[in-house]
Amino acid sequence: MNFKEEYQSRVEYIEQVLNRYLPEKEGYQKLIMEAMEYSLMAGGKRLRPMLMLESYRLFGGNSKLVEPFMAAMEMIHTYSLVHDDLPAMDNDEYRRGRKTTHVVYGEDMGILAGDALLNYAFETACTAFDLEPESSLKIGRALRILARKSGIYGMIGGQVVDVKESGNKITGEVLDFIYRLKTGALIEAAVMVGAVLAGAGDEETKKMESAALKIGLAFQIQDDILDVTSTTEVLGKPVHSDEKNEKTTYVTWKGLDESRAEVEKLTEEALEILRGTGYENEFLTALLKWLVYREK
Repeated sequence: MNFKEEYQSRVEYIEQVLNRYLPEKEGYQKLIMEAMEYSLMAGGKRLRPMLMLESYRLFGGNSKLVEPFMAAMEMIHTYSLVHDDLPAMDNDEYRRGRKTTHVVYGEDMGILAGDALLNYAFETACTAFDLEPESSLKIGRALRILARKSGIYGMIGGQVVDVKESGNKITGEVLDFIYRLKTGALIEAAVMVGAVLAGAGDEETKKMESAALKIGLAFQIQDDILDVTSTTEVLGKPVHSDEKNEKTTYVTWKGLDESRAEVEKLTEEALEILRGTGYENEFLTALLKWLVYREK
């Protein structure tokens, strides 16, 4: 298997799905549709919908039922980035190598674009009922997972603590809490939704959640590492932003070498959990390993 080719083919497929589910740019409010498209189609790894797709395939899923959820997942992730970049939050002017949404459209439209993406995500996910009415129970379970992992018990909960503690010296326990929710929750949602839509049982879905928790933590620690070791050109966003915002990170807490070792340890533990499901997905395994060595 050529990982780079397989990865790129999936990115292209995911972006086709995203384009298909974006709203038409029309009406008096078409400016917000343009801002939504600008934000959503800014590139990126497309990691979360890709993990959802591969989890779906891992458990034998083979229909288009997963597609509206893949689009919804990336809309939710994108809205969080749009809001993260706002002046009241991280105040970043660049992301993925181009100007952030609020810089291009104004702070007011930046806020509304994020709001619109979040709302439209659930409108999009609900179209799955039209695709397979007979799968309504699975779709309902998937929606519940997506909603909870996106909210105050998931990503937003992590964001709240992150913002509240910015500039404060925090404990490793609090840092773990932030990472598990802020980054981990959507990754958990991705693999859990994929598994549920494919018909996985409760025990299998819990295993995927456990593996994803480790993946999410490893992913965020790797982000901390790249913020210190990479460049703006390679990363596509400003480096040393954590230092600028006086944030405690794994690197400031444990140091660079120990942080790198933790990423590898967590990734191997996640792979071990996946092997324990009794199912195999060669690309999914390669994808998780790639996360350890990514440069952006």
